Amino acid sequence: MSKILTAYFSASGNTKKLAKNIAEAAGSDLFEIAPKTPYTNDDLNWMNKKSRSSIEMNDKNSRPEIEGKVENMDVYDVVLIGFPIWWYEAPRIIQTFLESYDFSGKTIITFATSGGSGMGKTNGILKKSCSPKTTWHDGKRFGGSTDIGTIKQWLDSLNIG
Repeated sequence: MSKILTAYFSASGNTKKLAKNIAEAAGSDLFEIAPKTPYTNDDLNWMNKKSRSSIEMNDKNSRPEIEGKVENMDVYDVVLIGFPIWWYEAPRIIQTFLESYDFSGKTIITFATSGGSGMGKTNGILKKSCSPKTTWHDGKRFGGSTDIGTIKQWLDSLNIG
């Protein structure tokens, strides 16, 4: 039986709700990828080119600091990583998370929330932040009100139990 971790970053609460449901359905541990400096509403204003989120997303080398670390990452076989879609990709803090651990021999599966846009080039971008010895499964985008049945079908299709 695989030991599973569900890690997530949530700016507005949508991804947090989904991650909690996924963790419950998967029987996994849960870890919040929390920024060391929390985002304010002004930081998240994508209409403002000078907002923190806009500046980070325009700088491919930006790596926002994370508050805390996963204890005993080595015990996990599968890591489900969730985030909102920003500018058709994952927020830079997800790259910070991926680059903070050695995922060699582990399976990474992403999931995202979005009001409408798909995953874009997200998986290709994030995969580069992991060791080539990481097994990667392209993620899935979910709507904000995804029911538990849909989550369980998705998890079953992954064969990670």
